[in-house]
Amino acid sequence: MQPDGFADIDTKTASAARMYDYMLGGTDNYAVDRIAVNRVEDLLPGTNAMVRNNRRFLERVVRYLAADCGIRQFIDNGSGLPTQDNVHDIARSFGAGSRVVYVDNDPVVLRHQQVQALAGNADTAFILADALDVDTILGHQETRRLLDFAEPTAVLYFAFLHFIPDEDNPQQIIRRIIDRLAPGSYLALSHTVSDQSEIRQLGTELARDNTKGRFGRIRETEEVRAFFDGLELVEPGLVDIRDWRPDGRDEKQTDRWFLAGGVGRKPSESAG
Repeated sequence: MQPDGFADIDTKTASAARMYDYMLGGTDNYAVDRIAVNRVEDLLPGTNAMVRNNRRFLERVVRYLAADCGIRQFIDNGSGLPTQDNVHDIARSFGAGSRVVYVDNDPVVLRHQQVQALAGNADTAFILADALDVDTILGHQETRRLLDFAEPTAVLYFAFLHFIPDEDNPQQIIRRIIDRLAPGSYLALSHTVSDQSEIRQLGTELARDNTKGRFGRIRETEEVRAFFDGLELVEPGLVDIRDWRPDGRDEKQTDRWFLAGGVGRKPSESAG
């Protein structure tokens, strides 16, 4: 009999979390994931480097939120498989007492979070849930245990929202969670974009084919900017993630599609 979190693991369909793990050099993936990654890389060379650049962007953002903004509460939506320098590792390096809630709906992520990343870690939790289900996430007993919603919280969506189709209204999902957080909270995200229609179509079709339709679409940069409506964009704004407070570690990647990223702050109520 398999333990909780094992029985529902689909090893015949590529998983975004496991593909991401493979592109980062991890070993928690299957042949179907590696085949899918290699197919995309063959058609759009530099895509793997883009994913690794996204991980470095995550590190810079979390460091900024913890060290410069004093944030001690994080919700990482679509967290994926644990790797080196996870959100809680970075946050605690720059802010003692940081608490992190990870959210993902992939059972393989649950297994590895329990075994590798969070075992014996009282200030960190993993919720097996759909990141679109705001009520479940914010009402979960682990979220209530770790987070004080009277204090600012950072909500993270790194390389996730492009998996959400338009009919699920990702902009409204963000609005619902931000509305329930304290002023001074932050939204941080990265999203695959291209301002060339043929690349958006090609990239979207590739992603859908390799994940059996579990993908929304590649969007235009201005569509991603709309996710920050009502928030104060932190400098340098919404940019190619390689240009967000760079530290010189980024790799050369494809420029045909790229990840746009940014950080926005929920203004105080007095700011109107």
